[in-house]
Amino acid sequence: MHAQRRGGAADRTYARLREDVLDGVLAPGAVLAELEQSARLGVSRTPVREAFARLVRDGLARPVGGRGLVVAPLDLADLEHLYDVREALEVKAARLAARSGAEFGGFVRRFARAPGLVAAGDLDRYYAVTAEFDAALDAAAANPWLVRALDDVRTHLVRIRRLARHDPGRLVAAASEHQLIAEAVDDGDADLAAHAVHVHLHRSRTHFRSRLSTREESA
Repeated sequence: MHAQRRGGAADRTYARLREDVLDGVLAPGAVLAELEQSARLGVSRTPVREAFARLVRDGLARPVGGRGLVVAPLDLADLEHLYDVREALEVKAARLAARSGAEFGGFVRRFARAPGLVAAGDLDRYYAVTAEFDAALDAAAANPWLVRALDDVRTHLVRIRRLARHDPGRLVAAASEHQLIAEAVDDGDADLAAHAVHVHLHRSRTHFRSRLSTREESA
Protein backbone atom coordinates (compact mmCIF):
# COMPACT_ATOMS: atom_id res chain seq x y z
CA MET A 1 0.00 0.00 0.00
CA HIS A 2 2.83 2.38 0.88
CA ALA A 3 4.50 1.65 -2.48
CA GLN A 4 1.22 2.37 -4.30
CA ARG A 5 0.84 5.73 -2.55
CA ARG A 6 4.43 6.61 -3.36
CA GLY A 7 3.91 5.63 -7.00
CA GLY A 8 0.77 7.74 -7.18
CA ALA A 9 2.56 10.74 -5.70
CA ALA A 10 5.41 10.34 -8.19
CA ASP A 11 2.97 10.13 -11.12
CA ARG A 12 1.09 13.23 -9.99
CA THR A 13 4.33 15.13 -9.39
CA TYR A 14 5.67 14.14 -12.79
CA ALA A 15 2.41 15.16 -14.52
CA ARG A 16 2.46 18.56 -12.82
CA LEU A 17 6.13 19.25 -13.56
CA ARG A 18 5.73 18.10 -17.16
CA GLU A 19 2.74 20.41 -17.60
CA ASP A 20 4.67 23.30 -16.08
CA VAL A 21 7.58 22.72 -18.47
CA LEU A 22 5.30 22.50 -21.52
CA ASP A 23 3.33 25.59 -20.48
CA GLY A 24 6.48 27.61 -19.82
CA VAL A 25 5.84 28.00 -16.09
CA LEU A 26 9.25 26.39 -15.77
CA ALA A 27 11.14 28.20 -18.52
CA PRO A 28 13.93 26.73 -20.65
CA GLY A 29 17.17 26.86 -18.69
CA ALA A 30 15.45 27.15 -15.30
CA VAL A 31 17.23 25.28 -12.52
CA LEU A 32 15.28 22.33 -11.11
CA ALA A 33 15.99 21.90 -7.41
CA GLU A 34 14.43 19.06 -5.42
CA LEU A 35 13.90 21.08 -2.27
CA GLU A 36 12.35 24.04 -4.07
CA GLN A 37 9.98 21.92 -6.14
CA SER A 38 8.95 19.70 -3.23
CA ALA A 39 8.00 22.83 -1.27
CA ARG A 40 6.17 24.35 -4.25
CA LEU A 41 4.17 21.21 -4.95
CA GLY A 42 3.66 20.15 -1.34
CA VAL A 43 5.25 16.71 -1.67
CA SER A 44 8.33 15.02 -0.30
CA ARG A 45 11.61 15.02 -2.18
CA THR A 46 11.33 11.35 -3.23
CA PRO A 47 8.51 11.78 -5.81
CA VAL A 48 10.21 14.95 -7.05
CA ARG A 49 13.45 13.05 -7.57
CA GLU A 50 11.59 10.30 -9.45
CA ALA A 51 9.74 12.88 -11.55
CA PHE A 52 13.01 14.61 -12.41
CA ALA A 53 14.41 11.30 -13.70
CA ARG A 54 11.39 10.89 -15.98
CA LEU A 55 11.75 14.44 -17.29
CA VAL A 56 15.36 13.68 -18.19
CA ARG A 57 14.26 10.53 -20.06
CA ASP A 58 11.66 12.64 -21.91
CA GLY A 59 14.33 15.13 -22.94
CA LEU A 60 12.53 17.90 -21.03
CA ALA A 61 15.32 18.30 -18.46
CA ARG A 62 19.03 17.76 -18.62
CA PRO A 63 21.92 17.63 -16.16
CA VAL A 64 24.31 20.56 -16.12
CA GLY A 65 27.69 20.29 -14.44
CA GLY A 66 27.69 22.01 -11.06
CA ARG A 67 24.03 23.07 -11.31
CA GLY A 68 22.16 19.80 -11.03
CA LEU A 69 19.26 19.75 -13.48
CA VAL A 70 17.81 22.47 -15.69
CA VAL A 71 14.78 22.60 -17.95
CA ALA A 72 16.07 21.64 -21.39
CA PRO A 73 16.79 24.74 -23.49
CA LEU A 74 15.15 25.25 -26.87
CA ASP A 75 16.99 26.91 -29.73
CA LEU A 76 17.01 27.06 -33.51
CA ALA A 77 19.04 23.86 -33.77
CA ASP A 78 16.38 22.02 -31.74
CA LEU A 79 13.70 23.43 -34.03
CA GLU A 80 15.43 22.17 -37.18
CA HIS A 81 16.05 18.72 -35.73
CA LEU A 82 12.46 18.37 -34.54
CA TYR A 83 10.99 19.46 -37.85
CA ASP A 84 13.25 17.11 -39.81
CA VAL A 85 11.88 14.19 -37.81
CA ARG A 86 8.32 15.54 -37.75
CA GLU A 87 8.19 15.87 -41.53
CA ALA A 88 9.41 12.32 -42.12
CA LEU A 89 6.84 10.91 -39.69
CA GLU A 90 3.83 13.05 -40.57
CA VAL A 91 4.25 12.68 -44.34
CA LYS A 92 4.25 8.90 -43.87
CA ALA A 93 1.27 9.08 -41.51
CA ALA A 94 -0.70 11.14 -44.06
CA ARG A 95 0.01 8.61 -46.79
CA LEU A 96 -1.11 5.71 -44.61
CA ALA A 97 -4.23 7.60 -43.51
CA ALA A 98 -5.19 8.41 -47.12
CA ARG A 99 -4.87 4.75 -48.05
CA SER A 100 -6.95 3.61 -45.07
CA GLY A 101 -10.33 4.70 -46.43
CA ALA A 102 -10.96 6.81 -43.33
CA GLU A 103 -13.53 9.58 -43.61
CA PHE A 104 -12.21 13.07 -42.92
CA GLY A 105 -15.02 15.15 -44.37
CA GLY A 106 -15.98 16.33 -40.91
CA PHE A 107 -12.53 17.82 -40.43
CA VAL A 108 -12.75 19.56 -43.82
CA ARG A 109 -15.85 21.38 -42.57
CA ARG A 110 -14.43 22.07 -39.11
CA PHE A 111 -11.25 23.62 -40.47
CA ALA A 112 -13.33 25.74 -42.84
CA ARG A 113 -14.93 27.24 -39.71
CA ALA A 114 -11.66 27.49 -37.74
CA PRO A 115 -10.82 31.08 -38.83
CA GLY A 116 -13.97 32.14 -36.97
CA LEU A 117 -12.54 30.64 -33.79
CA VAL A 118 -9.34 32.63 -34.27
CA ALA A 119 -11.29 35.84 -34.90
CA ALA A 120 -13.31 35.23 -31.73
CA GLY A 121 -10.14 34.57 -29.73
CA ASP A 122 -11.32 31.03 -28.94
CA LEU A 123 -7.90 29.47 -29.29
CA ASP A 124 -8.65 26.59 -26.92
CA ARG A 125 -11.30 25.30 -29.34
CA TYR A 126 -9.01 25.94 -32.30
CA TYR A 127 -6.22 23.88 -30.78
CA ALA A 128 -8.73 21.22 -29.72
CA VAL A 129 -9.70 20.75 -33.38
CA THR A 130 -6.06 20.39 -34.45
CA ALA A 131 -5.41 17.92 -31.61
CA GLU A 132 -8.42 15.84 -32.64
CA PHE A 133 -7.23 15.95 -36.23
CA ASP A 134 -3.77 14.69 -35.25
CA ALA A 135 -5.36 11.89 -33.21
CA ALA A 136 -7.62 10.91 -36.11
CA LEU A 137 -4.66 10.81 -38.52
CA ASP A 138 -2.70 8.69 -36.06
CA ALA A 139 -5.61 6.27 -35.71
CA ALA A 140 -6.06 6.04 -39.49
CA ALA A 141 -2.32 5.48 -40.03
CA ALA A 142 -2.62 2.49 -37.66
CA ASN A 143 1.10 2.24 -36.93
CA PRO A 144 1.72 2.30 -33.17
CA TRP A 145 5.49 2.72 -33.51
CA LEU A 146 5.07 5.73 -35.78
CA VAL A 147 2.51 7.23 -33.40
CA ARG A 148 4.80 6.73 -30.41
CA ALA A 149 7.61 8.55 -32.19
CA LEU A 150 5.26 11.38 -33.19
CA ASP A 151 4.03 11.77 -29.61
CA ASP A 152 7.59 12.39 -28.47
CA VAL A 153 8.23 14.98 -31.18
CA ARG A 154 4.92 16.76 -30.54
CA THR A 155 5.72 17.07 -26.84
CA HIS A 156 8.68 19.29 -27.66
CA LEU A 157 6.83 21.17 -30.38
CA VAL A 158 4.28 22.26 -27.78
CA ARG A 159 7.10 24.11 -26.03
CA ILE A 160 8.14 25.83 -29.25
CA ARG A 161 4.57 26.93 -29.92
CA ARG A 162 4.27 28.38 -26.42
CA LEU A 163 7.55 30.25 -26.71
CA ALA A 164 6.72 31.67 -30.12
CA ARG A 165 3.30 32.91 -28.95
CA HIS A 166 0.16 33.06 -31.03
CA ASP A 167 -0.04 34.73 -34.43
CA PRO A 168 -3.66 35.01 -35.66
CA GLY A 169 -2.60 35.29 -39.30
CA ARG A 170 -0.52 32.15 -39.08
CA LEU A 171 -3.34 30.25 -37.33
CA VAL A 172 -5.80 31.13 -40.10
CA ALA A 173 -3.32 30.01 -42.75
CA ALA A 174 -2.63 26.79 -40.84
CA ALA A 175 -6.37 26.05 -40.72
CA SER A 176 -6.48 26.26 -44.52
CA GLU A 177 -3.46 23.98 -44.76
CA HIS A 178 -5.07 21.45 -42.43
CA GLN A 179 -8.26 21.63 -44.48
CA LEU A 180 -6.33 20.65 -47.64
CA ILE A 181 -4.71 17.72 -45.81
CA ALA A 182 -8.13 16.56 -44.60
CA GLU A 183 -9.58 16.82 -48.12
CA ALA A 184 -6.73 14.76 -49.57
CA VAL A 185 -7.08 12.06 -46.91
CA ASP A 186 -10.85 11.99 -47.35
CA ASP A 187 -10.38 11.60 -51.12
CA GLY A 188 -7.85 8.82 -50.63
CA ASP A 189 -5.16 10.79 -52.48
CA ALA A 190 -1.94 9.74 -50.74
CA ASP A 191 0.36 11.87 -52.92
CA LEU A 192 -1.65 15.03 -52.37
CA ALA A 193 -1.93 14.33 -48.63
CA ALA A 194 1.85 13.95 -48.39
CA HIS A 195 2.45 17.12 -50.40
CA ALA A 196 -0.06 19.08 -48.31
CA VAL A 197 1.69 17.99 -45.12
CA HIS A 198 5.06 18.98 -46.59
CA VAL A 199 3.77 22.46 -47.45
CA HIS A 200 2.15 22.90 -44.03
CA LEU A 201 5.29 21.89 -42.16
CA HIS A 202 7.54 24.04 -44.36
CA ARG A 203 5.41 27.10 -43.57
CA SER A 204 5.19 26.17 -39.89
CA ARG A 205 8.95 25.69 -39.62
CA THR A 206 9.60 29.03 -41.35
CA HIS A 207 7.19 30.81 -39.00
CA PHE A 208 8.66 29.37 -35.82
CA ARG A 209 12.22 29.86 -37.06
CA SER A 210 11.50 33.55 -37.45
CA ARG A 211 9.86 33.78 -34.04
CA LEU A 212 12.66 31.96 -32.23
CA SER A 213 15.33 34.00 -34.05
CA THR A 214 13.67 37.20 -32.85
CA ARG A 215 13.43 35.80 -29.33
CA GLU A 216 17.10 34.82 -29.25
CA GLU A 217 18.20 38.20 -30.57
CA SER A 218 16.22 40.02 -27.87
CA ALA A 219 17.37 37.73 -25.06
